[in-house]
Amino acid sequence: MAHSISHRTPSAQTVTDDVPDFSANFLDKDPRTSKMRSIYLQIMGKGVLMTIVAVMAVLSIYWGALWQTGNDIKNLTGFIIDFDGGAIGQTVTQTFLGVNGKPAQLTWVTVPASNFPGGESDVIDAVVQEKCWAAVAINPNASANLAKAIANADATYNGALAVTGYAAEARNENSYPLFILPNIQTPMSTAMQTFAIQNAASLATSRNVTQLISAAPSVVLQPVGFVMNNVRPFDVPVASAVDFVGLIYLLIISFIMALMNFNAREASGMNKVLRTSSLIRLRIIVPFIAYFFLSWFYSLLSLAFQVPFSRKFGHAGFVIYWAMSYLAMCALGLAIEALVTLLTPRFIPFFLITWIIVNVSVCFYPIEILPGVFKYGYASPFYNVSRTVRTIVFETRNNLGLNFGVQFAWIGISLITVTLFQLFMRRSVIRAARSNARQQKDEKEV
Repeated sequence: MAHSISHRTPSAQTVTDDVPDFSANFLDKDPRTSKMRSIYLQIMGKGVLMTIVAVMAVLSIYWGALWQTGNDIKNLTGFIIDFDGGAIGQTVTQTFLGVNGKPAQLTWVTVPASNFPGGESDVIDAVVQEKCWAAVAINPNASANLAKAIANADATYNGALAVTGYAAEARNENSYPLFILPNIQTPMSTAMQTFAIQNAASLATSRNVTQLISAAPSVVLQPVGFVMNNVRPFDVPVASAVDFVGLIYLLIISFIMALMNFNAREASGMNKVLRTSSLIRLRIIVPFIAYFFLSWFYSLLSLAFQVPFSRKFGHAGFVIYWAMSYLAMCALGLAIEALVTLLTPRFIPFFLITWIIVNVSVCFYPIEILPGVFKYGYASPFYNVSRTVRTIVFETRNNLGLNFGVQFAWIGISLITVTLFQLFMRRSVIRAARSNARQQKDEKEV
């Protein structure tokens, strides 16, 4: 009986270089894995390089804002007001004027007492209205009160009532303990020591010096002191989350919403289906609506942690804060909405880093002591939100009109750029589509 035997030839087998999914190692040498590895390393290498560039170019902005800030304290002005007109007033005034010219010292200027007819209340108003960063007032009759205490050997004499220093911590809580307070305390300590020596020398020949030392030692040993009046204390610690750190979160929320808007248009296909005018309206109107509700809940969070919004404007304070948060979200988010058109979601994070840094850099210390390039900060969204919060919560200088105006200006710029960038990209897409259509037509004809 014959048997037939069939053999499979190699030509009948399917030969492929493809590696099945989920089976390769990163360093495998097969063509498919090698190609994928090459693409992956190129993308990661370029990404690392771009991040390094961003670190050196963008983060250096923030480092520069904090670098050598102590060298420009001279840009901050302090008032010396002599209500006394006697020996104490002369000594204190000369001592403070003597420290002028040093980079790490406030610049002190003398202001006639006649400019403050209301006395202490007018001095406080000058500090609150930001006519100066600090003020030192030699109180009325300081020298006369000392002379009277010497004559009567008054044990109740309090030299600390001779001079009062004024400053507003809430104007910038970071600079107050580092720059403002030391620039009052150090010269004042020198003035106290100088006057004490002069006073002791003049009393040394007095017949009743022994009686003075035993009955009223402070008249001899500490004839002059001072008290510090922090006219606007930063007494709400949670406010740091509202006027500084929280602004970063405000921007991140705006960034998330801008990306969601982009991805929603891509996933739904509206980027291709809608007419240009309709697409532009969609890109503008939707963020305004979304930010309205997001800013409301963002503001409620601060209210839940008992930030006192009612100090200056009553219950309207919270509404003003909400309005500012809403406009700030629009100003920050619409800028991202505009640039995501050109940068795409792949590269928009690099703009986010830049947008955060340029805003944060001008909020930590007074702009006056930063390098000149940081003067842009007066027109930055973060700075104006911070100023608004300080006005509402701490009753600092009221510039709400300017603060809101800056946000409106940024919104206006972004509305223009969203429109222009979308028109540019739509025309580019249309040209590319027509070019592909002609190419396909030519290929069919051939």
